[in-house]
Amino acid sequence: MTVEHDVKNLDLAPGGRYRIEWAEQEMPVLRAIRERFEREKPLKGIRVSACLHVTTETANLMHTLQAGGADVVLCASNPLSTQDDVAAALVSHYEIPVYAIKGEDTETYYDHIRAALDHQPHITMDDGADLVSTIHGQRTELLDNIVGGTEETTTGVIRLRAMARDGALKFPVIAVNDSDTKHLFDNRYGTGQSTLDGIIRATNILLAGRTVVVAGYGWCGRGVASRAQGMGANVIVTEVNPLRALEAVMDGYRVMPMEEAASIGDIFITVTGDKHVIDEHHFVRMKHGAIVANSGHFNVEINIPALKKLSSQEPRLVRPFVEEYVVNGRSIYLLGDGRLINLAAAEGHPASVMDMSFANQALAAEFMIRNGASLEPQVHRIPVELDHEIARLKLQAMGVRIDVLTPEQQHYLSQWEEGT
Repeated sequence: MTVEHDVKNLDLAPGGRYRIEWAEQEMPVLRAIRERFEREKPLKGIRVSACLHVTTETANLMHTLQAGGADVVLCASNPLSTQDDVAAALVSHYEIPVYAIKGEDTETYYDHIRAALDHQPHITMDDGADLVSTIHGQRTELLDNIVGGTEETTTGVIRLRAMARDGALKFPVIAVNDSDTKHLFDNRYGTGQSTLDGIIRATNILLAGRTVVVAGYGWCGRGVASRAQGMGANVIVTEVNPLRALEAVMDGYRVMPMEEAASIGDIFITVTGDKHVIDEHHFVRMKHGAIVANSGHFNVEINIPALKKLSSQEPRLVRPFVEEYVVNGRSIYLLGDGRLINLAAAEGHPASVMDMSFANQALAAEFMIRNGASLEPQVHRIPVELDHEIARLKLQAMGVRIDVLTPEQQHYLSQWEEGT
């Protein structure tokens, strides 16, 4: 009997299973956790509702939680990020209920979130905080069962911290994004590579010699700027934070306001987590052929309604995921409907970097079950020792050895008397 689901086509399952297994080869840390989970069953009897990008890497996380005894349901955290063959494989081969279809409309997207919440979770697992916000806004009857949640991405953590600041958050959530083994690697190396992968797949353009404007110099922006520069692009960074702007200058990039960069850039990439970073007054300054893409979680960073209003004709789909708008006689190309370009037009982060991110998710769920009752309804960081354990396992899997402090060195670092 097939578990409940709403996916595109179950006939896609065999191909999805092969791709899930391929990704698993690049995820040794999560595999090690799964082997322990199979023995210890730390999540036995726990219902988990997950709202994540439905990819091969996520499938391996779901398999790990399932191995730990969890009863898991998965829905998509973005309408364009689902890999339909993976969704089908999770239903057919892993018997995990999945509600996700690539290209689903907004109504279907929220229907799927509600379906995942009908699972009456003990643990929520979010990428963007849509589960948590829906529970607090529409499904408050679920609060009594919930031990806590986990949050994958910067945008979701921002939303959750706003809820906590307003006293609205009713259960503890672990900010997986704040773990060093997540944001230092996933955000920087994963987003850096996969964002450019999505842009190149969508457009087939050469980056060398082009001017790339990166909006935001957080860890994601650092990664995008570095990879674009490495491929020969001239990189401009726009920022609102003076420290990050200073760091970008010291890293060798030009820094200026978006108002100034708008008339210079060939390719614009937003990675800020904020709204209308590229706005109406920027579009009117852009040169003919400008390409605009977003790699932040929600498609609000680019003011798409304003772009549509400015366009003298209906947008024209000139390539898959490439829409042409005409503003003052100049063509502006919007990629992936302004959604996460690395997942809309490509496959998202490489499995080897998601290995650490999803190891954090698995261990955060285990930690929450053990400690959630004693945690305040705030946003918490995963314990540093778990962060270090993930790094240790990753190094071990890579065949890298490091030094260990001697007793003398440990003593020296723990005292204050000995100096010069």
